[in-house]
Amino acid sequence: MTTQIGGHLLVECLLAQGVTHAFGVPGESYLAALDGFHQYRDRIRFVTCRQEGGAAFMAEATGKLTGRPGVLFVTRGPGATNASIGIHTAFQDSTPLVVFVGDVASDQRDREAFQELDYRVFFGPSTGGMAKRVERIDDARRIPEYVARAFATAMNGRPGPVVLALPEDMLTQPVDVRPLPRVEPVQYQNTPQRALELREQLLKAKQPLVLAGGPGWTPAAAQALQRFAERWHLPVANAFRFQDTFDNHHPLYAGDVGIGINPALAERVRAADLLLAVGPRLGEMTTGGYTLLTPPRPAQALVHIHPDPTELGRVYQADLGLAATMPGAAAMLDELPTPADVRWRAWADAAHADYLANLQPQPLPGAIDMPALVATLQRLLPADAVVTNGAGNFASWVHRFWRYHGIAKGGRTQLAPTSGAMGYGVPAGIAAAIATGRPVFTIAGDGDFLMNGQELATAAQHGAKSIIVLLNNGSYGTIRMHQEREFPAHVSGSDLRNPDFAALARAYGWAGERVARTGQFEPALRAALARAEGTLIEVMLDAEVITTRGTLSSIRQKALEQS
Repeated sequence: MTTQIGGHLLVECLLAQGVTHAFGVPGESYLAALDGFHQYRDRIRFVTCRQEGGAAFMAEATGKLTGRPGVLFVTRGPGATNASIGIHTAFQDSTPLVVFVGDVASDQRDREAFQELDYRVFFGPSTGGMAKRVERIDDARRIPEYVARAFATAMNGRPGPVVLALPEDMLTQPVDVRPLPRVEPVQYQNTPQRALELREQLLKAKQPLVLAGGPGWTPAAAQALQRFAERWHLPVANAFRFQDTFDNHHPLYAGDVGIGINPALAERVRAADLLLAVGPRLGEMTTGGYTLLTPPRPAQALVHIHPDPTELGRVYQADLGLAATMPGAAAMLDELPTPADVRWRAWADAAHADYLANLQPQPLPGAIDMPALVATLQRLLPADAVVTNGAGNFASWVHRFWRYHGIAKGGRTQLAPTSGAMGYGVPAGIAAAIATGRPVFTIAGDGDFLMNGQELATAAQHGAKSIIVLLNNGSYGTIRMHQEREFPAHVSGSDLRNPDFAALARAYGWAGERVARTGQFEPALRAALARAEGTLIEVMLDAEVITTRGTLSSIRQKALEQS
């Protein structure tokens, strides 16, 4: 058996797990691993990023798209802390991610060496941290064991991030071991008896609603869910930022349950006598701040299916809790005997009618018609385009008006942070372009873009094309909206003085255009689609147009009247 150093073995282990791309910012603490990427450069690509937060979002987005762990490499101390935003997002979004952190040498540990940090304390679950597991590899001979366990832990149960610290001297140790075989996620579902209990819950209902989302959906699982919904004629809503779980064009689709929820759908969730939650965690955003479902015992009968049994009963006591992966759960639902008839056909049809009515926009001031822009994007972009966004009111235009074709049509097409992390959309879109080659559209705000806009350099370097529509309203719009609600007419800290974003994009080697009127947008988009390089389209949006339903002035006036 050939002897090699630990850093090369580490890259071999990633190849054994099917990894084709790793994202990171290079550091002197893991030079031996970087040399391993050089040795295997024809089989795996190290994507050099410009800041660890952007790199972490790229790796997390890859995990979302593929269902297998995204891979991130960062250096010790500041590199790891910069990356924590993406690790936290992977934790809250239940995304499989494996993070490798270059660490101080073993003989320098516990002396507060240069950039030293205790990663078990910083990231560890035992301290209320943001990773499922945190370990350090002290013996290069055990690299295959740790890597295989990291991939298994990241994928199984509730998916999430795993952090492995790599002492730099360990990576140069000579070893003569081989990688372990590729780890596959465990697929499981409940017993036939539990399936019959679920069927009984459905048969008792008069106004049921399916809430689909969460991690682990495959095209086959989404297709099985669709068949189940059709046979039982059940209305299906998607959880917050899992809007591609169920086809938005389907006649049983009821809309998304999250920020800016359709008021009619919110009332329907409250009025349901059975909520069948397939996959989502039932967190704050999906439950309207825990008001649509009241913890710990909601007014609705609740059937909760989740891949991690420890998530069941954590906030809500369900009438029936089932631990199953999404392929297992969907297969179980698909096999339930179909009833002779159902009592809720009118209820399901009305839910879809409410969704269609919510696609009709309210009139808003200004020279930019945002619903018309989204409609143009929907018309010109292919159905398999990946749509990404960060956090801010700007995202609500896509959340309300974009219609996803659904995972059943071929895979995930929505990349958005349920953690509410700003700066996610740009690097996520770049990662999607690199990893899949599919068309990518990112909607960003002016504040959001400047969190990770430097990654346009990564896109230019690695030939990644995406189209970024940047809404420039000169403010942190979400904060300004809340200020007007709580402290009307008192603006503090939310105004922004911005650069020329189109010129900035051109400086990175992208195309940049500015749009001030609705009619200018379609020609700009068509030109962007025709280019080989990426394009940033800066849309000058009136700050008055703060939500899809109202203006800053209306929010302020209402707050003043109530004060």
